[in-house]
Amino acid sequence: MPQQETPIMTREEDRSAFLAIVGRPNVGKSSLLNRMIGQKVAIVSSKPQTTRTRIMGVLTEGADQLVFLDTPGLQKPRSRLDEYMARSVTESVAGVDACLLVTEVKAPVSHADRDLLERCRSMELPVVLAINKIDTLQDKSALMEQIALWADLYAFEAIVPVSAQDGSGVASDLIPELKKLCQPGGHFFDADTLTDQPERVIAGEIVREKLLRLLDKEIPHGAAVVVERMRERGDGSNITDIDATIFCEKENHKAILIGKGGSMLKKIGSYARADMERFFGCRVNLKLWVKVKEDWRNREAVLRTLGYDKTDFNL
Repeated sequence: MPQQETPIMTREEDRSAFLAIVGRPNVGKSSLLNRMIGQKVAIVSSKPQTTRTRIMGVLTEGADQLVFLDTPGLQKPRSRLDEYMARSVTESVAGVDACLLVTEVKAPVSHADRDLLERCRSMELPVVLAINKIDTLQDKSALMEQIALWADLYAFEAIVPVSAQDGSGVASDLIPELKKLCQPGGHFFDADTLTDQPERVIAGEIVREKLLRLLDKEIPHGAAVVVERMRERGDGSNITDIDATIFCEKENHKAILIGKGGSMLKKIGSYARADMERFFGCRVNLKLWVKVKEDWRNREAVLRTLGYDKTDFNL
């Protein structure tokens, strides 16, 4: 549980639970978080390893407050950045009340899944399993077989089929099961809190999401976004100026990010600005730059400069 948080003034009957959302890449963890919160607090793309750090979302309904830690996908680290991401999963599991393990329909149980369940078992940690993407399933008998397979692996608090895409099973089945894990002790966040992410981080993640959606695999995964400036104008115009730098690993990647006549960078900026204006509720003047930092994912000093410091993962 985050050490910096202390319960706010709440009613005696108020309860809360800290839950780590874990699972393999691309099973829909961030989409499920956004669906449960009812607001986009985590970026989403069809590419694996979209989430790089832990992202917290808060859902408060009546006396119950669920605090979710969305973590990077479970996979074997291939770079120093991947090692940080793997550490965030391990430390998230070590500091929560329970886990929400997410898999998808027809997906086999991976070694990473088994290792995580063994860790949860050793900690006697309650786990709820969500089987996502049921909207894509035609043969429901396959789902029953999958539920039986998982049930033999762990004493889950519940196994809930859901669809983060259309919301099936989320509000009606999954959230009620998660509320059963809440413990007395009050709420840790105000009722209207949705996330602990600073606005600059959210703005940077929105830009990175557009890279993931618009570009080929290697380039967005070799890119990082840093918001250098974010300031609301004091002239009553309701305009916020945001300056962000996209760091990539190669000169030819820089050329692709910018595009012919700046066309790709303009498209990234246009889509990102629209999302920012919806999220922040104001007009946004977004300016983007592209710079090269070779092999930044394996250079610890650069990782720290870009915000991927070890302390980011200490819960």
